[in-house]
Amino acid sequence: MHILISNDDGYLAPGLLCLADALKDLAEITVVAPDRNRSAASNSLTLEFPLRVQKQANGFYSVDGTPTDCVHLAITGLLKQDPDIVFSGINNGENMGDDVLYSGTVAAATEGRFLGLPSIAMSISSSQPKCFETAGQVASILYKKLIDKPLAFDTILNVNVPDVPFEDVKGFKVTRLGQRHRSEPVVEARDPRNKKIYWVGPPGLQQDAGEGTDFYAVENNFVSITPLKIDLTDYRRMNEVEKWLEGGAL
Repeated sequence: MHILISNDDGYLAPGLLCLADALKDLAEITVVAPDRNRSAASNSLTLEFPLRVQKQANGFYSVDGTPTDCVHLAITGLLKQDPDIVFSGINNGENMGDDVLYSGTVAAATEGRFLGLPSIAMSISSSQPKCFETAGQVASILYKKLIDKPLAFDTILNVNVPDVPFEDVKGFKVTRLGQRHRSEPVVEARDPRNKKIYWVGPPGLQQDAGEGTDFYAVENNFVSITPLKIDLTDYRRMNEVEKWLEGGAL
């Protein structure tokens, strides 16, 4: 088996190093990751500029592009043979609820699914993690499970691990995405030339975070596993929109 590993925190990120270390004895691994932090890059592809790849001293490939660029490049030309699975992470911080729309970690996994491979996005629930090894052990368990019982090729699993020692993890929960309140306001500031600038504010607090959600699972020291799908069609609203359009002139 051959695993492609990527992330959005950059090829030197501790979470990426931990993930590669956790999986290297289980399969052949190839790491293709951004050359710098590209958090919140979502599913963006670089189309107006060429991508440059460098093989680093540790064998990882760094790319001056987005997480999606990295996975797309790896599978469609950089690697001589397609990998069997894509792992993305371990992200420095959670990717739960509305976060998945912005997350470069999830985007790298999504690109793997677009290109026909089962993909797993791994995140840990702290911006200053103390227990990356816990998430590494979880990744190892999930990989072995995937080998024993393969999932469909179009599977994306969004995995969030509590930042606690492995022995304090209570188990696994299959969850749905929760929701956040509206994002906090932007932060206004001034640059050295006294021109007005803005920093994007922090994400909103948890809103829909009850039992069954990813938020709830991680807060109670469970590993949250949320299956994601690409089809964003709101099938429940199709009839409503059909009726809304009735009588419209064209």
